[in-house]
Amino acid sequence: MTPEKPSYKWQLVSLFWVAYFLNQGDRQIFNVVMPLMKKPLAEGGLALTDVQLGWIVGAFTLVYGLLVPVAGFAGDLLSRKKLVFLSLLVFSVGTLFTGVAGGIAGLIVFRSIATGGGEAFYYPAATSLLGQFHQKTRATAMSLHQTSLYAGIVASGFIAGWIGGHYGWRAAFFSFGGAGIVWALIVGLKVHDTPAPAPAAGAKIERSGFGETVRAVFSRRTVWFLSLAFGCMQIVSVGYLTWIPTYLYEKYGLSLAQAGLHSTLYHFLFAFLGVLLGARISDRLSPRRKTIRLEIEIAGLLLGAPFIYWIAVAGDKIWCYVAMGLFGVFRGMYDSNLFAALYDVIEPRYRASSMGVMLSFAFVIGAIAPVLLGYIKTAAGLGAGIMLLSVFYVLGAILVFIGMKFFFNRDFCQEQPTQP
Repeated sequence: MTPEKPSYKWQLVSLFWVAYFLNQGDRQIFNVVMPLMKKPLAEGGLALTDVQLGWIVGAFTLVYGLLVPVAGFAGDLLSRKKLVFLSLLVFSVGTLFTGVAGGIAGLIVFRSIATGGGEAFYYPAATSLLGQFHQKTRATAMSLHQTSLYAGIVASGFIAGWIGGHYGWRAAFFSFGGAGIVWALIVGLKVHDTPAPAPAAGAKIERSGFGETVRAVFSRRTVWFLSLAFGCMQIVSVGYLTWIPTYLYEKYGLSLAQAGLHSTLYHFLFAFLGVLLGARISDRLSPRRKTIRLEIEIAGLLLGAPFIYWIAVAGDKIWCYVAMGLFGVFRGMYDSNLFAALYDVIEPRYRASSMGVMLSFAFVIGAIAPVLLGYIKTAAGLGAGIMLLSVFYVLGAILVFIGMKFFFNRDFCQEQPTQP
Protein backbone atom coordinates (compact mmCIF):
# COMPACT_ATOMS: atom_id res chain seq x y z
CA MET A 1 0.00 0.00 0.00
CA THR A 2 1.34 3.43 -0.92
CA PRO A 3 1.92 5.89 1.94
CA GLU A 4 -0.80 8.46 2.54
CA LYS A 5 -0.19 12.13 1.81
CA PRO A 6 0.70 14.16 4.93
CA SER A 7 -2.56 16.10 4.60
CA TYR A 8 -4.66 12.93 4.74
CA LYS A 9 -4.49 12.59 8.51
CA TRP A 10 -6.05 16.05 8.94
CA GLN A 11 -8.60 15.35 6.23
CA LEU A 12 -9.56 12.31 8.29
CA VAL A 13 -10.11 14.54 11.35
CA SER A 14 -12.40 16.86 9.39
CA LEU A 15 -14.39 13.97 7.87
CA PHE A 16 -14.87 12.31 11.26
CA TRP A 17 -15.61 15.64 12.98
CA VAL A 18 -18.72 16.07 10.82
CA ALA A 19 -19.63 12.38 11.23
CA TYR A 20 -19.42 12.62 15.04
CA PHE A 21 -21.35 15.91 14.96
CA LEU A 22 -24.19 14.07 13.20
CA ASN A 23 -23.79 11.09 15.55
CA GLN A 24 -24.32 13.25 18.63
CA GLY A 25 -26.80 15.58 16.95
CA ASP A 26 -29.10 12.71 15.99
CA ARG A 27 -29.35 11.78 19.69
CA GLN A 28 -30.53 15.22 20.73
CA ILE A 29 -33.15 15.78 18.01
CA PHE A 30 -35.68 13.48 19.64
CA ASN A 31 -35.26 15.13 23.05
CA VAL A 32 -35.89 18.62 21.63
CA VAL A 33 -38.96 17.86 19.52
CA MET A 34 -40.73 15.60 22.06
CA PRO A 35 -43.32 18.29 22.94
CA LEU A 36 -44.36 18.42 19.27
CA MET A 37 -44.61 14.67 18.80
CA LYS A 38 -47.54 13.84 21.06
CA LYS A 39 -50.21 15.94 19.34
CA PRO A 40 -49.65 14.84 15.72
CA LEU A 41 -49.46 11.20 16.76
CA ALA A 42 -52.58 11.57 18.90
CA GLU A 43 -54.40 13.02 15.93
CA GLY A 44 -53.44 9.86 14.04
CA GLY A 45 -55.14 7.69 16.64
CA LEU A 46 -52.30 7.17 19.14
CA ALA A 47 -51.93 9.20 22.33
CA LEU A 48 -48.21 9.00 23.12
CA THR A 49 -47.60 9.60 26.83
CA ASP A 50 -44.53 10.99 28.58
CA VAL A 51 -43.80 7.50 29.90
CA GLN A 52 -43.91 6.03 26.39
CA LEU A 53 -41.54 8.74 25.16
CA GLY A 54 -39.26 7.79 28.04
CA TRP A 55 -39.36 4.13 26.98
CA ILE A 56 -38.29 5.08 23.44
CA VAL A 57 -35.24 7.00 24.70
CA GLY A 58 -34.50 4.28 27.28
CA ALA A 59 -34.55 1.60 24.58
CA PHE A 60 -32.12 3.67 22.48
CA THR A 61 -29.71 3.94 25.43
CA LEU A 62 -30.04 0.22 26.22
CA VAL A 63 -29.34 -0.87 22.64
CA TYR A 64 -26.32 1.45 22.49
CA GLY A 65 -24.99 0.13 25.79
CA LEU A 66 -25.33 -3.53 24.80
CA LEU A 67 -23.59 -3.04 21.44
CA VAL A 68 -20.65 -0.81 22.47
CA PRO A 69 -18.42 -3.71 23.63
CA VAL A 70 -19.33 -5.67 20.47
CA ALA A 71 -18.28 -2.64 18.42
CA GLY A 72 -14.95 -2.52 20.25
CA PHE A 73 -14.13 -6.13 19.41
CA ALA A 74 -15.33 -5.61 15.80
CA GLY A 75 -12.98 -2.65 15.41
CA ASP A 76 -10.01 -4.96 16.07
CA LEU A 77 -11.16 -7.64 13.62
CA LEU A 78 -12.95 -5.96 10.69
CA SER A 79 -12.35 -3.10 8.25
CA ARG A 80 -12.59 0.11 10.24
CA LYS A 81 -13.48 2.18 7.18
CA LYS A 82 -16.44 -0.11 6.48
CA LEU A 83 -17.53 0.03 10.13
CA VAL A 84 -17.48 3.84 10.15
CA PHE A 85 -19.29 4.03 6.80
CA LEU A 86 -21.98 1.49 7.77
CA SER A 87 -22.43 3.06 11.20
CA LEU A 88 -22.99 6.50 9.69
CA LEU A 89 -25.30 5.10 7.02
CA VAL A 90 -27.39 2.96 9.40
CA PHE A 91 -27.95 5.61 12.09
CA SER A 92 -28.73 8.23 9.43
CA VAL A 93 -31.27 5.95 7.70
CA GLY A 94 -32.75 5.23 11.14
CA THR A 95 -33.03 8.97 11.82
CA LEU A 96 -34.63 9.58 8.43
CA PHE A 97 -37.22 6.84 8.91
CA THR A 98 -37.99 8.04 12.45
CA GLY A 99 -39.67 10.93 10.65
CA VAL A 100 -42.18 8.59 8.97
CA ALA A 101 -42.99 6.50 12.06
CA GLY A 102 -46.67 6.50 12.93
CA GLY A 103 -46.62 4.86 16.34
CA ILE A 104 -44.50 3.66 19.24
CA ALA A 105 -43.44 0.42 17.49
CA GLY A 106 -42.04 2.31 14.51
CA LEU A 107 -40.29 4.82 16.77
CA ILE A 108 -38.63 2.02 18.74
CA VAL A 109 -37.49 0.20 15.58
CA PHE A 110 -36.16 3.26 13.74
CA ARG A 111 -35.09 5.47 16.64
CA SER A 112 -33.99 3.00 19.31
CA ILE A 113 -32.73 -0.01 17.35
CA ALA A 114 -31.55 1.38 13.99
CA THR A 115 -30.22 4.74 15.22
CA GLY A 116 -28.92 3.50 18.59
CA GLY A 117 -27.38 0.35 17.14
CA GLY A 118 -25.78 2.23 14.24
CA GLU A 119 -24.26 4.89 16.51
CA ALA A 120 -22.65 2.28 18.77
CA PHE A 121 -20.27 1.15 16.02
CA TYR A 122 -18.87 4.57 15.11
CA TYR A 123 -16.60 5.62 17.97
CA PRO A 124 -14.26 2.61 18.44
CA ALA A 125 -13.44 2.29 14.73
CA ALA A 126 -13.12 6.04 14.09
CA THR A 127 -10.84 6.74 17.05
CA SER A 128 -8.70 3.71 16.16
CA LEU A 129 -8.09 5.13 12.68
CA LEU A 130 -7.34 8.60 14.05
CA GLY A 131 -4.90 7.14 16.55
CA GLN A 132 -3.09 5.19 13.81
CA PHE A 133 -2.49 8.21 11.58
CA HIS A 134 -1.85 10.70 14.41
CA GLN A 135 1.04 9.50 16.52
CA LYS A 136 2.94 12.69 17.32
CA THR A 137 -0.31 14.72 17.00
CA ARG A 138 -2.64 12.20 18.67
CA ALA A 139 -3.81 14.37 21.58
CA THR A 140 -4.56 17.29 19.24
CA ALA A 141 -6.47 15.08 16.79
CA MET A 142 -8.50 13.40 19.52
CA SER A 143 -9.32 16.72 21.17
CA LEU A 144 -10.48 18.25 17.89
CA HIS A 145 -12.63 15.22 17.21
CA GLN A 146 -14.12 15.40 20.70
CA THR A 147 -15.20 19.02 20.25
CA SER A 148 -17.80 17.80 17.75
CA LEU A 149 -19.61 16.05 20.64
CA TYR A 150 -20.31 19.37 22.37
CA ALA A 151 -20.99 21.17 19.10
CA GLY A 152 -23.30 18.41 17.87
CA ILE A 153 -25.47 18.40 20.99
CA VAL A 154 -25.69 22.18 21.33
CA ALA A 155 -26.16 23.06 17.65
CA SER A 156 -28.56 20.21 16.89
CA GLY A 157 -30.76 21.27 19.78
CA PHE A 158 -31.21 24.73 18.28
CA ILE A 159 -31.44 23.56 14.65
CA ALA A 160 -33.90 20.75 15.37
CA GLY A 161 -36.03 23.07 17.50
CA TRP A 162 -36.12 25.70 14.76
CA ILE A 163 -36.97 23.20 12.02
CA GLY A 164 -39.56 21.50 14.23
CA GLY A 165 -41.17 24.80 15.19
CA HIS A 166 -41.48 25.95 11.58
CA TYR A 167 -42.00 22.74 9.60
CA GLY A 168 -43.00 20.05 12.13
CA TRP A 169 -41.09 17.42 14.07
CA ARG A 170 -40.85 15.01 11.12
CA ALA A 171 -38.90 17.58 9.09
CA ALA A 172 -36.18 17.69 11.76
CA PHE A 173 -35.55 13.95 11.37
CA PHE A 174 -35.68 14.15 7.58
CA SER A 175 -33.11 16.97 7.57
CA PHE A 176 -30.55 15.32 9.84
CA GLY A 177 -31.09 11.85 8.40
CA GLY A 178 -30.69 13.09 4.84
CA ALA A 179 -27.52 15.01 5.73
CA GLY A 180 -26.09 11.90 7.38
CA ILE A 181 -26.73 9.72 4.32
CA VAL A 182 -24.96 12.24 2.09
CA TRP A 183 -22.03 12.42 4.51
CA ALA A 184 -21.83 8.60 4.69
CA LEU A 185 -21.32 8.54 0.92
CA ILE A 186 -18.59 11.20 1.18
CA VAL A 187 -16.85 9.24 3.95
CA GLY A 188 -17.11 6.06 1.84
CA LEU A 189 -15.35 7.80 -1.04
CA LYS A 190 -12.74 9.79 0.89
CA VAL A 191 -11.62 7.44 3.70
CA HIS A 192 -9.10 4.78 2.71
CA ASP A 193 -9.42 1.16 3.81
CA THR A 194 -6.29 1.19 5.96
CA PRO A 195 -5.31 -2.03 7.76
CA ALA A 196 -4.07 -1.88 11.33
CA PRO A 197 -0.27 -1.54 11.54
CA ALA A 198 1.68 -4.78 11.70
CA PRO A 199 3.62 -5.44 14.93
CA ALA A 200 7.31 -4.65 14.96
CA ALA A 201 9.64 -7.42 13.90
CA GLY A 202 10.17 -9.89 16.71
CA ALA A 203 7.40 -8.36 18.83
CA LYS A 204 5.29 -10.79 20.78
CA ILE A 205 1.59 -10.66 19.83
CA GLU A 206 -0.68 -11.00 22.85
CA ARG A 207 -4.36 -11.50 22.22
CA SER A 208 -6.72 -12.02 25.08
CA GLY A 209 -9.96 -13.93 24.76
CA PHE A 210 -13.27 -12.40 25.76
CA GLY A 211 -13.56 -14.51 28.91
CA GLU A 212 -10.03 -13.73 30.02
CA THR A 213 -10.61 -10.03 29.45
CA VAL A 214 -13.82 -10.00 31.47
CA ARG A 215 -12.15 -11.87 34.33
CA ALA A 216 -9.17 -9.50 34.29
CA VAL A 217 -11.40 -6.43 34.34
CA PHE A 218 -13.85 -7.54 37.03
CA SER A 219 -11.26 -9.13 39.30
CA ARG A 220 -10.49 -5.53 40.30
CA ARG A 221 -13.16 -4.54 42.82
CA THR A 222 -12.44 -0.85 42.24
CA VAL A 223 -13.79 -1.31 38.71
CA TRP A 224 -17.14 -2.45 40.14
CA PHE A 225 -17.57 0.75 42.12
CA LEU A 226 -16.29 3.03 39.35
CA SER A 227 -18.72 1.37 36.92
CA LEU A 228 -21.66 1.68 39.32
CA ALA A 229 -20.78 5.33 39.91
CA PHE A 230 -20.57 5.91 36.16
CA GLY A 231 -24.02 4.32 35.90
CA CYS A 232 -25.35 6.85 38.42
CA MET A 233 -23.75 9.64 36.43
CA GLN A 234 -25.34 8.31 33.22
CA ILE A 235 -28.77 8.27 34.87
CA VAL A 236 -28.29 11.99 35.45
CA SER A 237 -26.78 12.71 32.02
CA VAL A 238 -29.37 10.76 30.00
CA GLY A 239 -32.25 12.04 32.13
CA TYR A 240 -31.02 15.63 31.86
CA LEU A 241 -30.45 15.61 28.10
CA THR A 242 -33.77 13.85 27.47
CA TRP A 243 -36.08 16.04 29.53
CA ILE A 244 -34.43 19.43 30.13
CA PRO A 245 -35.52 20.89 26.73
CA THR A 246 -39.13 19.95 27.58
CA TYR A 247 -38.68 21.41 31.07
CA LEU A 248 -37.57 24.81 29.71
CA TYR A 249 -40.25 24.73 27.01
CA GLU A 250 -43.05 24.08 29.51
CA LYS A 251 -41.87 26.04 32.57
CA TYR A 252 -40.50 29.20 30.97
CA GLY A 253 -42.50 29.24 27.73
CA LEU A 254 -39.45 29.20 25.47
CA SER A 255 -39.74 28.30 21.82
CA LEU A 256 -38.42 24.86 20.85
CA ALA A 257 -35.35 26.43 19.24
CA GLN A 258 -34.61 28.47 22.39
CA ALA A 259 -35.21 25.48 24.68
CA GLY A 260 -32.96 23.28 22.54
CA LEU A 261 -30.15 25.86 22.63
CA HIS A 262 -30.33 26.98 26.28
CA SER A 263 -30.73 23.44 27.64
CA THR A 264 -27.25 22.49 26.44
CA LEU A 265 -25.24 25.66 25.71
CA TYR A 266 -24.29 26.75 29.25
CA HIS A 267 -23.95 23.20 30.54
CA PHE A 268 -21.45 22.07 27.91
CA LEU A 269 -19.62 25.37 27.64
CA PHE A 270 -18.74 25.23 31.33
CA ALA A 271 -18.23 21.45 31.21
CA PHE A 272 -15.40 22.13 28.78
CA LEU A 273 -13.79 24.42 31.38
CA GLY A 274 -14.34 21.78 34.06
CA VAL A 275 -12.64 19.12 31.93
CA LEU A 276 -9.55 21.30 31.50
CA LEU A 277 -9.46 22.18 35.21
CA GLY A 278 -9.89 18.60 36.44
CA ALA A 279 -7.29 17.24 33.99
CA ARG A 280 -4.78 19.92 34.96
CA ILE A 281 -5.13 19.27 38.69
CA SER A 282 -4.93 15.48 38.41
CA ASP A 283 -1.96 15.46 36.03
CA ARG A 284 0.01 17.77 38.31
CA LEU A 285 -0.75 15.92 41.55
CA SER A 286 -0.92 12.28 40.42
CA PRO A 287 2.87 11.65 40.70
CA ARG A 288 2.66 12.53 44.40
CA ARG A 289 -0.93 11.44 45.23
CA LYS A 290 -2.11 8.30 43.46
CA THR A 291 -5.74 8.65 44.60
CA ILE A 292 -6.15 12.16 43.19
CA ARG A 293 -8.13 11.07 40.11
CA LEU A 294 -10.77 9.37 42.24
CA GLU A 295 -10.81 12.32 44.65
CA ILE A 296 -11.54 14.70 41.77
CA GLU A 297 -14.36 12.41 40.62
CA ILE A 298 -15.83 12.49 44.13
CA ALA A 299 -15.54 16.27 44.29
CA GLY A 300 -17.16 16.69 40.87
CA LEU A 301 -20.14 14.54 41.81
CA LEU A 302 -20.67 16.00 45.31
CA LEU A 303 -20.25 19.62 44.21
CA GLY A 304 -22.41 19.13 41.12
CA ALA A 305 -25.40 17.71 43.03
CA PRO A 306 -26.62 21.01 44.59
CA PHE A 307 -26.69 22.72 41.20
CA ILE A 308 -28.83 19.95 39.69
CA TYR A 309 -31.26 20.58 42.53
CA TRP A 310 -31.03 24.34 41.90
CA ILE A 311 -32.08 23.86 38.27
CA ALA A 312 -35.36 22.39 39.51
CA VAL A 313 -36.14 25.04 42.15
CA ALA A 314 -34.91 28.18 40.34
CA GLY A 315 -37.77 30.62 39.99
CA ASP A 316 -36.18 32.60 37.17
CA LYS A 317 -34.74 31.26 33.93
CA ILE A 318 -31.52 33.30 34.34
CA TRP A 319 -30.76 31.58 37.65
CA CYS A 320 -31.69 28.28 36.03
CA TYR A 321 -29.06 28.93 33.34
CA VAL A 322 -26.49 29.82 36.03
CA ALA A 323 -27.21 26.52 37.77
CA MET A 324 -26.83 24.65 34.45
CA GLY A 325 -23.43 26.23 33.92
CA LEU A 326 -22.15 25.43 37.42
CA PHE A 327 -23.49 21.88 37.12
CA GLY A 328 -21.49 21.70 33.88
CA VAL A 329 -18.24 22.76 35.60
CA PHE A 330 -18.39 19.90 38.08
CA ARG A 331 -19.69 17.41 35.53
CA GLY A 332 -16.61 18.29 33.47
CA MET A 333 -14.33 17.69 36.47
CA TYR A 334 -15.80 14.21 36.85
CA ASP A 335 -15.50 13.53 33.10
CA SER A 336 -11.85 14.62 33.04
CA ASN A 337 -10.80 11.64 35.16
CA LEU A 338 -13.42 9.10 34.14
CA PHE A 339 -11.18 6.72 32.19
CA ALA A 340 -7.91 7.97 33.66
CA ALA A 341 -9.10 6.68 37.06
CA LEU A 342 -10.11 3.36 35.49
CA TYR A 343 -6.69 3.01 33.85
CA ASP A 344 -5.03 3.34 37.27
CA VAL A 345 -6.38 -0.11 38.19
CA ILE A 346 -6.29 -1.88 34.79
CA GLU A 347 -3.29 -3.38 33.00
CA PRO A 348 -2.52 -1.58 29.71
CA ARG A 349 -3.40 -4.56 27.47
CA TYR A 350 -6.95 -4.67 28.90
CA ARG A 351 -7.68 -0.95 28.81
CA ALA A 352 -9.62 -0.71 25.53
CA SER A 353 -11.82 -3.63 26.53
CA SER A 354 -12.28 -2.25 30.04
CA MET A 355 -13.49 1.03 28.52
CA GLY A 356 -16.06 -0.86 26.43
CA VAL A 357 -17.25 -2.85 29.45
CA MET A 358 -17.56 0.28 31.58
CA LEU A 359 -19.42 2.20 28.85
CA SER A 360 -21.78 -0.71 28.34
CA PHE A 361 -22.44 -1.03 32.06
CA ALA A 362 -23.16 2.68 32.44
CA PHE A 363 -25.44 3.05 29.42
CA VAL A 364 -27.49 -0.01 30.39
CA ILE A 365 -28.04 1.51 33.85
CA GLY A 366 -28.67 4.95 32.35
CA ALA A 367 -31.46 3.52 30.19
CA ILE A 368 -33.84 3.66 33.17
CA ALA A 369 -33.58 7.47 33.46
CA PRO A 370 -35.92 8.60 30.64
CA VAL A 371 -38.64 6.20 31.77
CA LEU A 372 -38.22 7.05 35.45
CA LEU A 373 -38.53 10.78 34.77
CA GLY A 374 -41.48 10.13 32.47
CA TYR A 375 -43.34 8.46 35.34
CA ILE A 376 -42.35 11.21 37.80
CA LYS A 377 -43.39 13.92 35.33
CA THR A 378 -46.82 12.33 35.04
CA ALA A 379 -47.25 11.90 38.80
CA ALA A 380 -45.52 14.91 40.36
CA GLY A 381 -44.11 17.16 37.64
CA LEU A 382 -40.78 17.26 35.87
CA GLY A 383 -39.20 19.49 38.53
CA ALA A 384 -39.47 16.65 41.06
CA GLY A 385 -37.69 14.33 38.64
CA ILE A 386 -34.82 16.76 38.15
CA MET A 387 -34.49 17.10 41.94
CA LEU A 388 -34.18 13.31 42.17
CA LEU A 389 -31.26 13.34 39.72
CA SER A 390 -29.16 15.18 42.31
CA VAL A 391 -29.49 12.15 44.61
CA PHE A 392 -27.84 9.92 42.01
CA TYR A 393 -24.83 12.26 41.89
CA VAL A 394 -24.43 11.92 45.66
CA LEU A 395 -24.83 8.14 45.41
CA GLY A 396 -22.16 8.06 42.70
CA ALA A 397 -19.74 9.97 44.93
CA ILE A 398 -20.33 7.48 47.75
CA LEU A 399 -19.60 4.55 45.41
CA VAL A 400 -16.32 6.07 44.20
CA PHE A 401 -15.33 6.73 47.82
CA ILE A 402 -15.97 3.08 48.77
CA GLY A 403 -13.87 1.87 45.85
CA MET A 404 -11.05 4.27 46.75
CA LYS A 405 -11.12 3.58 50.49
CA PHE A 406 -11.34 -0.20 50.52
CA PHE A 407 -10.02 -1.56 47.20
CA PHE A 408 -7.93 0.98 45.28
CA ASN A 409 -4.57 0.40 47.01
CA ARG A 410 -4.81 -3.34 46.34
CA ASP A 411 -5.93 -2.87 42.71
CA PHE A 412 -3.55 -0.05 41.75
CA CYS A 413 -1.36 -0.80 38.70
CA GLN A 414 2.06 0.84 38.72
CA GLU A 415 2.66 1.43 35.03
CA GLN A 416 6.16 1.35 33.62
CA PRO A 417 7.07 4.68 31.97
CA THR A 418 7.22 4.60 28.15
CA GLN A 419 10.54 5.23 26.50
CA PRO A 420 10.65 8.49 24.55
